[in-house]
Amino acid sequence: MESNFVDYVKIYCRSGKGGRGSMHLKHVKYNPNGGPDGGDGGDGGSVILRGNHNYWTLLHLRYQRHVKAEHGGNGGRDKCHGTKGKDAYIDVPCGTVVYNAETGKFVCDVMHDGQEVVLLKGGRGGLGNYQFRTATNQAPRYAQPGEPMQEMTVIMELKLLADVGLVGFPNAGKSTLLSALSSARPKIANYPFTTLEPSLGIVAYRDNQSFVMADIPGIIEGASEGKGLGLRFLRHIERNSLLLFMVPGDTDDIKKEYEILLNELRNFNPEMLDKHRVLAVTKCDLLDEELIDMLRETCPDDIPVVFISAVASQGLQELKDVLWKELNSESNKLQAITAEETLVHRDKDMTRFNAELLAEGEDEDIEIDEIEIEDLDDDDFELTIDN
Repeated sequence: MESNFVDYVKIYCRSGKGGRGSMHLKHVKYNPNGGPDGGDGGDGGSVILRGNHNYWTLLHLRYQRHVKAEHGGNGGRDKCHGTKGKDAYIDVPCGTVVYNAETGKFVCDVMHDGQEVVLLKGGRGGLGNYQFRTATNQAPRYAQPGEPMQEMTVIMELKLLADVGLVGFPNAGKSTLLSALSSARPKIANYPFTTLEPSLGIVAYRDNQSFVMADIPGIIEGASEGKGLGLRFLRHIERNSLLLFMVPGDTDDIKKEYEILLNELRNFNPEMLDKHRVLAVTKCDLLDEELIDMLRETCPDDIPVVFISAVASQGLQELKDVLWKELNSESNKLQAITAEETLVHRDKDMTRFNAELLAEGEDEDIEIDEIEIEDLDDDDFELTIDN
């Protein structure tokens, strides 16, 4: 069964070309010296991205392989201007990043609801011969053609916008925690890689306050090199304000597993290490107080550590208090503001780009129809005079 969560699409986009300016001389019975009256061509339509908070995946674009704006209309006689081509709008969820599919270069991103970004600008319409009249050239016999259209095949990636991102090995209890803290109901089972797509949940806090938590599929050692589910879902925690690392309490070395996870994030994007972090030791209903006290001494001492059990509802309120405190700390707020203003998206590594396209099911070429050749009237090239 095909998933409804689509966070990666490949689309061919094309703006509209500008209309031709008209070359026309007015010469009628009662106005034999009417002079030039050729109108300007209309501007071509642009391709515009628009943030829409009603979407949370790119599913609506999955089978929309071509997006084309309208061409501008040609100018006409009597100073008639050509019609402006209609813009093509692409509604995308907030957090969408766009790359050039041929070069891997970053193009733009859409962060806010209602934000509009011009992806491809339409061509300007050409000027008619009326615009070129002068005292010494009262009957210009030329006009401008319209500017050509722009085209590009793009890759759109969705990076989920959430306050807290869950990071952990498969079967660490991430989905169980999300279901215990929110109304989200991700799939839960006793085997690795139960979660195959990200899930979002709204966690209620005191005084009708809340924050958003994102669960991504489990990370294994070597994920940054493509092992397991690889890089596919790591991008969904790039925009999170806070990272919640989850390590089971029955693991041999909690600190070692935490450092492995941290190293994978470092290899994927070093900027992620600047985010605030919290460590949750899960499945603590299997541990007694004495063992928990012993484990505390082996945990990292540079981040807050909370011992929890989502099944037994143990330590959940303490965890929410710690997360809320970290989310609203002054250093985290300042960091969020700075990151939004200076966020740098890395270009795609072309050595892995083709493999990534194949993994996402976007390896097939998009068929692009040949540019239609419009029938050209004689008045496009020859002087037209009304008799």
